[in-house]
Amino acid sequence: SQSCEINLKIVVCSPFSFHLNQSLREGLMWSMNAAVRATVRVGIYTGAKVYFVHEGYQGLVDGGDNIKPATWESVSMMLQLGGTVIGSARCMDFKEKWGRLKAACNLVKLGITNLCVIGGDGSLTGANQFRTEWSELLADLIKQGKITAEEAKRSSHLNIVGMVGSIDNDFCGTDMTIGTDSALHRIIEVVDAITTTSFVMPDCVCMRVRVCVCVHLCAHVSVRACVCINIAVCPHSYLALVTALACGADWVFIPEMPPEDNWEEHLCKRLIAQRERGSRLNVIIMAEGAQDRKQKPITCDQVKNLVSKKLGFDTRSTILGHVQRGGTPSAFDRILGSRMGVEAVMALLEATPETPACVVSLSGNMAIRLPLMECVQVTKDVTVAMAEGRFEDAVNLRGKSFQNNWNTYKMFFFLLSWSDIWATCNINIAIVNVGAPCAGMNAAVRSAVRAGLIQGHQMLAIHDGFDGLANGQIEPITWAQVGGWTGKGGSNLGTKRNLPGKNIEQISLNIAKFNIHSLIIIGGFEAYLGGLELVTAREKYEELCIPMVVIPATVSNNVPGSDFSIGADTALNTITMTCDRIKQSAAGTKRRVFIIETMGGYCGYLATMAGLSSGADAAYIYEEPFHIHDLELNVVHLIEKMKTSVKRGLILRNSNANDNYTTQFLYNLYSEEGKGTFDCRMNILGHMQQGGTPTPFDRNFGTKMGAKSVLWLTDKLKECYRHGRIFANTPDSACVLGMKRRSLIFQPLTSLKEDTDFEHRIPKTEWWLKLRPILKILARYEAVEIDTSEVAAMEHIIKKTGEIKGGKI
Repeated sequence: SQSCEINLKIVVCSPFSFHLNQSLREGLMWSMNAAVRATVRVGIYTGAKVYFVHEGYQGLVDGGDNIKPATWESVSMMLQLGGTVIGSARCMDFKEKWGRLKAACNLVKLGITNLCVIGGDGSLTGANQFRTEWSELLADLIKQGKITAEEAKRSSHLNIVGMVGSIDNDFCGTDMTIGTDSALHRIIEVVDAITTTSFVMPDCVCMRVRVCVCVHLCAHVSVRACVCINIAVCPHSYLALVTALACGADWVFIPEMPPEDNWEEHLCKRLIAQRERGSRLNVIIMAEGAQDRKQKPITCDQVKNLVSKKLGFDTRSTILGHVQRGGTPSAFDRILGSRMGVEAVMALLEATPETPACVVSLSGNMAIRLPLMECVQVTKDVTVAMAEGRFEDAVNLRGKSFQNNWNTYKMFFFLLSWSDIWATCNINIAIVNVGAPCAGMNAAVRSAVRAGLIQGHQMLAIHDGFDGLANGQIEPITWAQVGGWTGKGGSNLGTKRNLPGKNIEQISLNIAKFNIHSLIIIGGFEAYLGGLELVTAREKYEELCIPMVVIPATVSNNVPGSDFSIGADTALNTITMTCDRIKQSAAGTKRRVFIIETMGGYCGYLATMAGLSSGADAAYIYEEPFHIHDLELNVVHLIEKMKTSVKRGLILRNSNANDNYTTQFLYNLYSEEGKGTFDCRMNILGHMQQGGTPTPFDRNFGTKMGAKSVLWLTDKLKECYRHGRIFANTPDSACVLGMKRRSLIFQPLTSLKEDTDFEHRIPKTEWWLKLRPILKILARYEAVEIDTSEVAAMEHIIKKTGEIKGGKI
């Protein structure tokens, strides 16, 4: 595309909503900078001239210095910054036609016909209205003599593309909006801190998340602790719902699905039941706009007083507020913003006067384009459905991701007493962790244990991997034993890398001895290989003819059958935050290049995605072979970079990228070739990538994977029950549960062998490799080829959610 002559000008702005009828929001601290950076750099790369609009629509109206050309260097060192560096402001002027006339005049004078808007549904609706009346605005400007007919002809149409920036994740049509994951990080950090304090001094703490943080702990020690957290962000509930799943809350109030009548009694029974199970702390999450079935508001103080007076629990409340909007963006948000920015520029390049305004969205791991006003309409329909008391419709309209979270929550948290979970059948399900430990394993174990107990099964814990299964380290595990596991890193069950192999006979004997009817294997590539070995051994050992499921959990993200693995997000954030600090250390010294080695074995997922999230100049991986010529180009690239205002470099290398071009070799090469221009430092991150507290994504992902695996095993056990015993020997009775594109699916272990590179322990097909050209473009390499085999064509959201007619979907 660089060889083409493109007369294209793109303007980027991040306005507040301008609609007066929208509820006023208290601040804008979304992770927009990654999207701004990607839009600017990809726009420049394609030959376009890119402009910043400072202070949102107000800057568009005022013009002048508010609309400035953007340069490559102007978006450097902004990935780690929260908020938006180009500013944003509420604009009542843009609501009026005279304000839009001024904005149109400013754009026409600069020859700008492409507008990229980052904001919520109000901002995007305003952009669409601006586009719809563009021809009328031009005609009025000609009549007023403010522009010439020739200028109007050159700007005859306006292209619009939107990216959704909102911590609320309340825009229908996308799984995640820019900023949501970062907000979840802030919330979970605070919740973890407060619950930890409460375990030490177990008082009842009520948290409300809105304007401030206030936690009051009594000096005395009480065994009756309750935390009530109000996630007061907007009358939509994604943050509250996911927080409830991620921290194992006892109750959540969300406006889309109010509690049943007499909820006060049910809540008290729930809290009492949790105490009977041995819990020392209760956590209640509240979303702003929480209401009952009669649409009467439910307040944090109301719940606090109820628990205090009726149960005698010493209760505290906390308001988190703007802490959710601030801070460093998460790795997920940085990558999401970068991908959305690239797709936005592609959409503008391909736009015609007939192309409807679109919004760039995320569906699974795919970037898609949706008609802007369809998404806005469905988003508004959610509010209408809630106002009319059609709460099931509201949940369905919120999309598949929200529905999955809600269904998982319902499974765990609608139990009121021990009698709800006591086993009603004689099925034993065993859980084992295999391979290297990673954050999120414990969340999957906890979820599987509790889901199994809810289904009426007895759950068994196998300690220390397949070795423990061979040695009989097997014991029942209860509801209370897994309490608090969601937020713990590592593997509480213990894990080893050893495969069944030589112990297969002893394993089969213990499966029979402990009467194990099905097996959940949570781990990395070793879990996948171990599952295959058990399936192969079915021919000789009938005891192994039981349903099995493998849940991918590894920082390497290298398990065939799944695009994502539990633990990879936590490791990615660890690498990203470390790179931020390393880059910051060069702020004073300048002219410094850092060579950093990441984990992952032969899989380059961590190196590639960390390169995107941290703004690396190169990321060397095994899947993309590199030679001495490539290294020479990289060195020359950095030497040229040092001539600009950006005098620092970041190089990532996957641990097994190349046997000869080791991290030490790269350090020596860059040090020698960079003499007199830059100096080098080397960092090997090591096992710090495997530890740490799980991120919200890994907690939520592990929770859903564990629950789904148990539900699948329950159905499979019914299928395999013959003549009074369990017998499963078909390929589909031993599966990998993984996320593929847009959904969680089960795939037979044996069917994945063809897509597996066993020598290098990676899948033969890896979706994220298509993101590597983005890394190179954003680092300013020339002549980068982009794989366009999967074009993000315009889709329609109405088909997915269904139209509301007569109060039904």
